[in-house]
Amino acid sequence: MVHPVLSEMIARFRPSGNMAQDVQQFLKLHHCPRTAEHSVRVAVVAAQLASRFGGVDPLDAADAGYLHDISAVVPIPERIRVARELALDVLPEEEAFPLIVHQKISETMASVLFGVSSRSVLSAIGCHTTLKASASRLDMIVFVADKIEWDQAGTPPYITRLTQALDISLEHGAFSYLEYMWEQRDRLKVVHPWLKEAYFELKRKIQDADADVNRDQDRDR
Repeated sequence: MVHPVLSEMIARFRPSGNMAQDVQQFLKLHHCPRTAEHSVRVAVVAAQLASRFGGVDPLDAADAGYLHDISAVVPIPERIRVARELALDVLPEEEAFPLIVHQKISETMASVLFGVSSRSVLSAIGCHTTLKASASRLDMIVFVADKIEWDQAGTPPYITRLTQALDISLEHGAFSYLEYMWEQRDRLKVVHPWLKEAYFELKRKIQDADADVNRDQDRDR
């Protein structure tokens, strides 16, 4: 049975079975056309990144991209209440800055309202804003795609360093954004603990990988 807080959202929604169309229909039905456009762009870039780096089905990447911001239909002032009604774990940082709990709400909506059963797709939706420790390739792909196709006006201030980092690896691309956020952590309203954990974990992995490359190069000289 669909939770009452979610059942209200689908009262006039008639899914077609086509994820791209259904997400756009749902968001526009709830007066979120800009989010619908953003979600399409993220889905396209996520599928491209999946093809570029391998190891992930581009269709899964696209589905996660389409659905990552589906919770935009929940007004920001209501998100903590909705998250709690859905029995989601609300962290103190999310309570202080309710915008960022939307990734968790989107994950639940994707599962309950759109029938997504893939744990990897749901995981990518659920951490697309902050990333998290032990992130999968799909997690990083949707995270990076969301940052490339950000939903604000103008050019992202970090885009050059992100795209250059992607020329090295997907991990370097994801880390470049985490590093950008970490550098300005004192100016942020909150630092989400998932972002902090992902930052230090990826930093260590990249440093270890770079050290291995340097050792191999030294041996070959």
